[in-house]
Amino acid sequence: MCLAIPAEVLEIEDEMATVRVGDAIRRTSLMLLPEKPKLGDYVIIHAGFALHTVDPQEAMESLRILREMAALAGDDPPEG
Repeated sequence: MCLAIPAEVLEIEDEMATVRVGDAIRRTSLMLLPEKPKLGDYVIIHAGFALHTVDPQEAMESLRILREMAALAGDDPPEG
């Protein structure tokens, strides 16, 4: 199963962004977004692409639910 997860935008360079998912730092493409995010915005990422921006509260709630699901499954949850 693949999940799309919220990530905080830390840096933007051209069509790429550096994002934080918990303690992990990743690079993701912004080329699918109609409007580029700003630093500090949250984006939903999947397979290396940002799919859309999300409200910070929605991002935090999604991360909370993912942590709970991971805990129930005995997996390492995303921090954040």
